[in-house]
Amino acid sequence: MGVKTWLDAWPVYRQLTGEDPLGRGRAAQSKRSRTLESKTETADRMVHSVCPYCAVGCAQRVFVKDEQVIQIEGNPDSPISRGRLCPKGSASKQLVTGPQRETHVLYRRPYGTDWEPLDLDTAVDMVVDRMLDARRKGWQDTDDEGRKLRRTLGMASLGGAALDNEENYLIKKLFTALGAIQIENQARI
Repeated sequence: MGVKTWLDAWPVYRQLTGEDPLGRGRAAQSKRSRTLESKTETADRMVHSVCPYCAVGCAQRVFVKDEQVIQIEGNPDSPISRGRLCPKGSASKQLVTGPQRETHVLYRRPYGTDWEPLDLDTAVDMVVDRMLDARRKGWQDTDDEGRKLRRTLGMASLGGAALDNEENYLIKKLFTALGAIQIENQARI
């Protein structure tokens, strides 16, 4: 090529004198940007997923390296989002890897002021005990005229739009089996 000058570092000069007159290729790249490689190129594997934020169901590609999530991006093969993600979906890596993410159960006792860690089995047992207690206390076997009701008014369910159809279906089946009649979903409201 010739003698390098300070002008060679200027993208406009490279654009006007080189083989890239529109400035969409090498003319717009610095020496550093030419040596960079994508995070996704170094990933061990890519896993298909769905964005957890809303009911749209945008497909995501999750790139994993050394069993750690290194990048999440839209899936261009998705007929729903065609590779695009909203700002919340684009930031979903923070949901998985952010330092503020809680990774264990926290419990605050009645009238308590501090949260304390609780093991998962104890927390699940507490939820089950409370649901069964609410079901028992609000149970209605028959109405005033003796007609069978077999329901409870002691609990209700409000599903979220971030859940997929299968999860919402199972939640509906669970609460129906428990006898609840107040079952609603955010997507319907």
